[in-house]
Amino acid sequence: MNHTSNRCLYKFIVRIGFSSLVLCIFLFSFLSKVQAQDNLSSDELFQMARKSAFDQKDYPKAIRLSKEALAKAPDYSDIRTFLGRIYTWTDHNDSARAEFSYVLKQHPDNEDAASAFTDLEYWNNNYLKALQYCNQGLQYHPESEDLLLKKGKILNATKKYKEAYLIIDSLLQKDPKNTQARSLINSIKNNASVHKIGVSYDYVYFDKQFNDPWNLVSLSYSQPTNIGSIIGRINYANRFLKNAVQGEIDFYPHISKTFYAYLNIGASGTNSVFPQFRSGASLYANLPWSMEAEAGFRYLHFTSNVWMYTASLGKYYRNFWFNLRTYLVPDNSNVSQSYTLTTRYYTGGSDDYIYLALGTGISPDDQAAAALLGSLNKLKSQKVATGFSHVFKKRNILSLDLTWYHQEYKTNTFGNQYDIGFTYQRRF
Repeated sequence: MNHTSNRCLYKFIVRIGFSSLVLCIFLFSFLSKVQAQDNLSSDELFQMARKSAFDQKDYPKAIRLSKEALAKAPDYSDIRTFLGRIYTWTDHNDSARAEFSYVLKQHPDNEDAASAFTDLEYWNNNYLKALQYCNQGLQYHPESEDLLLKKGKILNATKKYKEAYLIIDSLLQKDPKNTQARSLINSIKNNASVHKIGVSYDYVYFDKQFNDPWNLVSLSYSQPTNIGSIIGRINYANRFLKNAVQGEIDFYPHISKTFYAYLNIGASGTNSVFPQFRSGASLYANLPWSMEAEAGFRYLHFTSNVWMYTASLGKYYRNFWFNLRTYLVPDNSNVSQSYTLTTRYYTGGSDDYIYLALGTGISPDDQAAAALLGSLNKLKSQKVATGFSHVFKKRNILSLDLTWYHQEYKTNTFGNQYDIGFTYQRRF
């Protein structure tokens, strides 16, 4: 064998040796990792799985690590429930059901598994199954806020609005700061309406604009239906030294889990004390993050037509509600525009709160000032309103409202207007 052949053979042997060394190092590292992972406890593997799922969004890895942990501790309920949740998030519903069923068979009182099973069936619109697992959890944990909230959502989805309202209202009595419950109860409040009668009275005093105060009285009756509540109202007013009566109907139809609407129609025999005709419509949407949006219109006919377009955005945070509303009249310089920011602080259910409102312009929803929308002049106005609503003996609702208006009633001439309102409603 010549020198060149020897050198080639030497290089070949060196390459084989180097490759073998790299392979040995790789195998050693791999076996060390496997051995190290084999030495990890089920708790350590569980923590790694959670990190993979929540921090890295690597669900396949989280599933693999969870299975390794369960191989060491098959009855570790927290891991198995976690694995079921990952299967739920990745649309492996049958695998998720198997994991949750295993846990509940071994531990029927496991609240987390019952809650996770409820979520799975609710998100897949299997409401009867969702209610079954939710009730199973409540059987062992009747005070669970998580399960009570889920039950309210299920009942709302199945149009059992009254039952849903009672559950969420009870939850809020115990925890007024529950943001999700607060948002839910206000979205189903009108659909869950019981029979209700009400009477309200407003006394309006002017320091300059009018010598005589205004008096307004309303009688109302609320009738629940399968698709939402209907409210009939008779309004009487003494304004401008004139008396008049107006009839109104409000309707709050439920459309879906996300949407509901407001419809209004009203008529009067006069065009000075009340508009001769009024109507309105709004579409409400329940948004993520406990928010609610609205868009709609209001129409008033005095001696001429007044069209107003409205939009609002509301946000629930703990036991607070914030709402910003505007009324706009495009291409009409003779009608005031309105902006109002309202904040409520809830002390209990949906009818227990105190509030503060700051606004500018005249709103068609302000009964004490809406008649001024028929003016030919563009009127400037600022207002501050406060008040409270309180439920006593479960069936009675008492409200008191105080409003101050700084009102332009002639060009560059302002006066103060004070409105004191009282409302009583009785449920039956």
